[in-house]
Amino acid sequence: MKTFTFAAAIAAVGLAAYVLSTGAQAQSSTYKPKRINKAIELLQSGQPIYYTGGHGGYEEGKKLAQTWADYINYEMEHGSLDFTALREFMRGLVDGGPTKSGHRTPAVIVTLPVLGISREHMHANFWVVQQALLSGAHGILLCHARDPEAIREFVRACRYPNAKPVVPTLGEGLLGNGSQGNASKIWGISPAEYMKKADPWPLNPEGEFLLGLKIEDKYALANAEKVAAVPGIAFAEWGPGDMGISLNLPDGHGANETLHPQMRDARARVLAACKKNKLAFLNTVRPNDVDKMIEEGVRIGAGGQEAAEKGRRYTKRQMPW
Repeated sequence: MKTFTFAAAIAAVGLAAYVLSTGAQAQSSTYKPKRINKAIELLQSGQPIYYTGGHGGYEEGKKLAQTWADYINYEMEHGSLDFTALREFMRGLVDGGPTKSGHRTPAVIVTLPVLGISREHMHANFWVVQQALLSGAHGILLCHARDPEAIREFVRACRYPNAKPVVPTLGEGLLGNGSQGNASKIWGISPAEYMKKADPWPLNPEGEFLLGLKIEDKYALANAEKVAAVPGIAFAEWGPGDMGISLNLPDGHGANETLHPQMRDARARVLAACKKNKLAFLNTVRPNDVDKMIEEGVRIGAGGQEAAEKGRRYTKRQMPW
């Protein structure tokens, strides 16, 4: 009779760990990205995505290149409006990459101090949207999305004049020649190819820009269905922090089951507008409710790595992370 010694047990455990590790590495090394924008690739395949926050310059980007998240929300709404830092952040991501899925970088979505409050405001400040994109970022999350005309102007700012499909209600795009140089280097493609791919998805099926809205105050809420219907928008959230302030319920948000009734109604309206217009809905997910949130319709999760890990297993995600 053979004796299974402690040393043998340790060896067996080590072998199992090695097999699992090399199996994961093999999966990672054999996966071939289908798109530049990792977040779009996942959404397009029916998989929810998860994000983390980011800021700063080159070193911060290099550290986040191997993030657990599918995309990085680069905060400039209340943080510094520093495009030099953003460009360095993107360069750091490239130098620290690729991701485990083989993408050159995680996707980067930027929030800006330019707001969706009126067409006039957006038209006067569309250059800020463009400066963010030309850093090599993959999308914009527009805050306080109140006015459908402002949203149309926002989408125009993210398109070249010859972009297809042509959407008469949007008008001609505002991106100009010369804008493709730095961004194409970050994406690792030619300037000519960048100009074909630098367009909002899913409006353009080949586009690599992911545009979102924060329907996060009572004025935006009143127009939720209209702003969500603007062509070129891919996702939206209801911004419970700002929504609570706007509804004079600054403490009315938290876990979904403890929401104030007005806040619950606001969330439900934005979720319904997203479903009607086939937008991905962004909401906090936690380890104890991520599966329920996915079943309800959440497709973009805020909440951290543990919730993301559970969500990915729940949806049987194939792309390495």
